[in-house]
Amino acid sequence: MKVIVTGATGFVGSHLARLLLEEGCDVHALIRKTSDTWRISDILDSLHVVKGDLLQLGDIEQQLRQIGPEMCFHLAWYAVPGKYLTSEENLKMLTASASFASLVSKLGCKRFIGVGTCLEYDTSLGYLSESCPVGPRSLYAASKLALRYVLEQLSASAAMTFAWPRLFYVYGPFESPQRLVPYVVSSLVSGKGVEISGSQNVRDYLHVEDVAAALWAVAKSPVGGPVNVGSGKPVTVQDIAARIGEIMGRKDLIGTRATSDSQPPFICANNSMLKERTGWRPKYDVERGLRQTIDWWKGRLAAI
Repeated sequence: MKVIVTGATGFVGSHLARLLLEEGCDVHALIRKTSDTWRISDILDSLHVVKGDLLQLGDIEQQLRQIGPEMCFHLAWYAVPGKYLTSEENLKMLTASASFASLVSKLGCKRFIGVGTCLEYDTSLGYLSESCPVGPRSLYAASKLALRYVLEQLSASAAMTFAWPRLFYVYGPFESPQRLVPYVVSSLVSGKGVEISGSQNVRDYLHVEDVAAALWAVAKSPVGGPVNVGSGKPVTVQDIAARIGEIMGRKDLIGTRATSDSQPPFICANNSMLKERTGWRPKYDVERGLRQTIDWWKGRLAAI
């Protein structure tokens, strides 16, 4: 199967690209000339690299025509930690993504897998199912939701089905160092104390390999529209940090910091649709996933 992946150099995209190769797909990765390919350095020679930028779609149209994609996974988005929620780059990505989806549908793509976010929902509701009302509270979430609606209308008038996996909280190898798990691990490796803000907030964490497997399972299934990709098991931010401390033998370095946290207190996925409609099951529980991730980060930090 000829598959196009955007965002293959990113956290989730790199794991997905690796899985698609293992599954025997003919993987074409759209990669900007300025992108850092460190996450896919081990598989770069196995990928068909399409050099180009979604924001300059005309420059890559001919390459896409030559490929004749059968399936597309669209993960590319502006995702700089600490900035992505409010950045107007979201508007650029929304426009470019809609144009990209329209183009690949005209080129014969039969299945389009976009990637949404749990933040599209009204997150005050706690456990979130696909039937819950939406209520985005950031430009990022609103832009993602808008693209979901565009894809729905596009697929209604084209011979291309679409699914919209909504990701909850993802962790694992290759994550951005500023995010919770790698931040805690790297701090403890260097013997530094860690103060966790929003420590009592409850979240739904899923290992990135399980996320990639879920995206592939959705793609192969008849599922259309939104589908939650999460563990379905709530855990506090403090508990995640404490488990890392216990595994690394440095729980004494884990502390909390009082904040005027405006974040929702409880976000967790109802993942029944994902399990029932695709047969997907996670490979990792939190304990095993954190141990694997800690070992990976220890190796990476030692090599730097």
